[in-house]
Amino acid sequence: MSDIASKSALAPSSFEAALAELETIVTTMESGQLPLAESLAAYKRGAELLQYCQSALKDAQQQVQILERGVLKSFEPDDAAAPGTGEVDEP
Repeated sequence: MSDIASKSALAPSSFEAALAELETIVTTMESGQLPLAESLAAYKRGAELLQYCQSALKDAQQQVQILERGVLKSFEPDDAAAPGTGEVDEP
């Protein structure tokens, strides 16, 4: 059993791990040195990793949108808080 086929059942530990494995698979497949059966297993694993990464990115995007709803506001500097206008505390 190839290394790629043995990893097929394993879920990635993180987005970064999935992306790194996907990059390795792409590089290996682009080399053209894999036998047909291993190429198919690599393609299948790559598709699984791609789906995982897309899902993780979608989740992160949703979290950012939720945060932006309550946090992002137009920035209007307060003249009283401008540098050089406040009192200086001296020891």
